[in-house]
Amino acid sequence: MEDTLPEQPPYDPECYLCPGNPRVSGAVNPTYESVFVFDNDHPVVGDAAPDVTPHPTAPGLYPVEPARGVARVVCYDPRHNATISDVSPARVEEVMQTLQDQVLDLQARDSVRFMLVFENKGTITGVSNLHPHCQIYATSFVFKNISCEIEAVQAHRETTGRNLFEDILSVEDGDPCRVVAENEWAVAFIPFFARYPYEVWVFPRKRHATLATLLPEEIGGLARVYQELNRRYDGLFDISFPYVMCLYQAPVDGRPHPAYHLHFVFLPPLRQPGVRKFPAGPELGGGNYMCDALPEVTAATLQAVDHSRWKETP
Repeated sequence: MEDTLPEQPPYDPECYLCPGNPRVSGAVNPTYESVFVFDNDHPVVGDAAPDVTPHPTAPGLYPVEPARGVARVVCYDPRHNATISDVSPARVEEVMQTLQDQVLDLQARDSVRFMLVFENKGTITGVSNLHPHCQIYATSFVFKNISCEIEAVQAHRETTGRNLFEDILSVEDGDPCRVVAENEWAVAFIPFFARYPYEVWVFPRKRHATLATLLPEEIGGLARVYQELNRRYDGLFDISFPYVMCLYQAPVDGRPHPAYHLHFVFLPPLRQPGVRKFPAGPELGGGNYMCDALPEVTAATLQAVDHSRWKETP
């Protein structure tokens, strides 16, 4: 089983994300030297999405709506083989700043109600291009996991009178055995309720509903924790560690969401080198994840990784 990125060259003439190469749309990438953003040539959502008609016999049972929005690709670096672990801290900060700029741009569109930022890293996750990048889906609908979190936050407030995210962060700060990276501005930890052995959540310490309102120093602190986590991941099994990463942030639906606290969720599929955690009967059928690893133990393993061996690169 392929569980890591195969060795890659710094430039791949067949890669449609590398500088100067043509894409399927016929557009040619500029010879970019930093972060590069473009509209996806195969968008899942788009402003030109066709209208849909209700199901002919069960319109209330099977609701449908057009998948309108914007799909964008964010290339972290011109080098085909440079992951978040390999680039300089300044480049990671530039990536975070770019994501904030994209949020500010996309939330101004009337058709956009939510922005999902995600990265599929490694062949095991099914990624189609190994050039380091993430994607943004700015959609006319709110993804289900976000709606479920908002409902949980509301239920927690009604039951306890407190904010759910604040309670989680208070517990992790009070007993930092599950914390794997932190600084003044951000913290990363394996949550008590982790579904995967090395699942990690990353929070800015100050509550923000979306990336749009983070201050420059918060962007920088978040970038440093984000990169340290990636380096700890890569040092864990001495491979370029695969994962699915999603940025959870509040909808931009014209309503305030002051209780929401944006966070990154990392879902790595590996439990051991070459051994994958497969969602199976209890997870897919029963709806409850069964994780056979204690978060305190896996966190201790990540804490022990020497992440200082990476040398800064331009």
